[in-house]
Amino acid sequence: MTSKIFAFCVKKLLTKITFIPVTLLAIGANTNASFAQAAKMYNPLPLPSTYEVSDSLTDTDIPTGQGGFARDYMVKLNKGENLAIDLSSDSFDSIITLLGPNGSTIAENDDGPDGSSNSLLFTRINETGSYVVRVRSFGETGVGAFKLKVTRLQPMK
Repeated sequence: MTSKIFAFCVKKLLTKITFIPVTLLAIGANTNASFAQAAKMYNPLPLPSTYEVSDSLTDTDIPTGQGGFARDYMVKLNKGENLAIDLSSDSFDSIITLLGPNGSTIAENDDGPDGSSNSLLFTRINETGSYVVRVRSFGETGVGAFKLKVTRLQPMK
């Protein structure tokens, strides 16, 4: 008698349960984990309110795929602003890149006008938004201390 009651209860229970294929559960779990992991892995540092930073590029920063490393700084910029971005280092050959709100490269400079391996970039902002200033070393030139300065240029009167 108890096995008939058990079978009846199981049958009733199964009609009320929605089955989700295991593969869909795995895909959903992997997608959520991937988004969470990506959010943890990439967080550009906020550029201080002085728009200047003395920092160090290390081998724990973003690998460039060319043997070097990069470090990103987030800065809010407004349409129409003219900028000078200065990056200097005695430790590595520097490259400065400005990435737009959509991630595209707005401007880049390898060597400044003084003939050194420091970088100096001039650009005009065409869209208000959050930009990334990327500090990186050229090729396998290494890691070490650097100074970054973003200057908002004012028109002369």
